[in-house]
Amino acid sequence: MKHEPVLFNEILEYLRPAVDDGVLVDATVGLGGHAEGLLERYPRSRLIAIDRDPRALERSRERLARFEQRVTFTQGRHEQLIEILRQSGATAISGLLADLGVSSMQLDDASRGFSFRFEGPLDMRMGPDSRSAADLVNTLDVEELARIIREYGEEPSAWKIANAIVAARTEAPIETTTRLAQVIRSVKKSRPHDIDPSTLTFQALRIAANDELIGLDRFVDDAASVLEPGARLAIISFHSLEDRIVKRAMRRLEGECTCPPGLPVCACGAKEVVNLLTGRPVTASEEEIKRNPRSRSAKLRVAEKR
Repeated sequence: MKHEPVLFNEILEYLRPAVDDGVLVDATVGLGGHAEGLLERYPRSRLIAIDRDPRALERSRERLARFEQRVTFTQGRHEQLIEILRQSGATAISGLLADLGVSSMQLDDASRGFSFRFEGPLDMRMGPDSRSAADLVNTLDVEELARIIREYGEEPSAWKIANAIVAARTEAPIETTTRLAQVIRSVKKSRPHDIDPSTLTFQALRIAANDELIGLDRFVDDAASVLEPGARLAIISFHSLEDRIVKRAMRRLEGECTCPPGLPVCACGAKEVVNLLTGRPVTASEEEIKRNPRSRSAKLRVAEKR
């Protein structure tokens, strides 16, 4: 079955290029679904496809091969946007998309170790610059594990789970997804219809292993700085931590003052760089959620350069 990117139609509508023959950027190209739609919809546009995952980049290269010279592929993190554009010779872009988080290809491949649903090595690395989840759970002290699980997973039972992990690894290293899930389930019970007890801890470890939140606010700033007037920035996030950072960054770029309350004069230098086109995040329709359950948690925010 062909991969279905989330909020596909919404992205095609919102991310119209500022100029017909401009450069679009897919900063997290993944399997290339959004990129393919944009290249078909806007036939005069060129596209820079970025991904930190070499396997994903190879898959998207195959998918987009028919567009030939219209696509440039680069392995790297979206936080490296400015340097990647410099190397590509692009000084300004006509639109940018970032679909954050883990891809379905990564989740469904047991050998990547992202999911507790499959037996596999406890890996979770999105690219060669990441640290494995097994390394984290087997070397970090209980305080740091609890902090990661609490902050990145928003897990109420963080201390209990961290203590259980440390106790379990003294018997033998935790090297598989299923063993980690068993350790978590041993101290956190679930009721019918609850999410799996392992969900938030796996999310937290994935974010920590890949430094997913580091530099995200700067990335939004960088993206806005290279947009042409009228060009749009579209970011899809999948959990509240990502969405909160994106929302605050876009509001700041819209000119919202971030000074502490009570200052007589604004000192933060707030400037109106963009117009927000989505007061509330765009979410998937019930029809899309039925076709693609992963889209349930997707939130799209879009801003347009002034």
